[in-house]
Amino acid sequence: MEKYLLVIVIGIAAGALSRLALLRVDYRQYPGYPHGFVTHISLGFIAAALGAIAVPALIEPDYAAFTFLALAAQQFREIRSMERQTLESLEESELIQRGKDYIEGIARTFEARNYLVMATAFLTSLIVQFLGTIPGIAAGFVLVLISLLFKSGETIGNICEVVPAKLYFKDTILYVDHINIMSVGLKGRREQILRDGLAVLIKPKNDDARATIHDIGQRLAIAHTAGTILGTKKDVDLPEYTPMLRKDPDTGRIGFYIVPNEPDMKALIEAVKQTPVLESAASRPLKSKAGRYAAD
Repeated sequence: MEKYLLVIVIGIAAGALSRLALLRVDYRQYPGYPHGFVTHISLGFIAAALGAIAVPALIEPDYAAFTFLALAAQQFREIRSMERQTLESLEESELIQRGKDYIEGIARTFEARNYLVMATAFLTSLIVQFLGTIPGIAAGFVLVLISLLFKSGETIGNICEVVPAKLYFKDTILYVDHINIMSVGLKGRREQILRDGLAVLIKPKNDDARATIHDIGQRLAIAHTAGTILGTKKDVDLPEYTPMLRKDPDTGRIGFYIVPNEPDMKALIEAVKQTPVLESAASRPLKSKAGRYAAD
């Protein structure tokens, strides 16, 4: 295998670089630093090694070694379960929970990125083997850049318009524009909500977007993102300050209310816009014939 050493090393380097490029801590604070980083970098290195070694295994041919890829796929599926269990245990202490849909989306992402690393390492090693070192290194950088395209998908800002909304009470009922949010009995709480609270209206751009934000999991993700970025005055004994999203059943628009630590409307709009569209919530009714008929 010594003659394949350069092929393997360059492939592993490209795969590991791809995993590093895809790994970051943002407002979600997950994976944690440094231990979460160590775990995912280590798994990324293993995925890169498996992808790089697959090329010599095929050329020799050593199909027994190649079958380790199937074993690796099984192990990476276990990563999804591990991430799901970790996030579900953390969920118990979250004042504004992510929701099961958001957790499942994060777990799928971590699993899929290991497959992406494996593919990057395999293709880089393949090019080094047949075209040479320089083309292989260049291809490795290109593949890393391509992998970055999978770093994030659609966001709420891509499918919806987010605009400031009026927050007011009719008797004890809180409204965002014309959308009923909840009843607040204590006068002091109502006064503070009007003083510190913010509200936005989320307008779907089409029926596909309307179906997506209809999903409860997607709405929980919006509330969690906004609460994480702006902070919230909600506490265990302050249920009235829980960020809430309610739908206008006639138009599909969503009214969103929050009492943030940072009462900045521009920041709230940007936080809502950058919320990822969850895979489990994404819906495409306009792709079906019945959906197109309903839209006409």
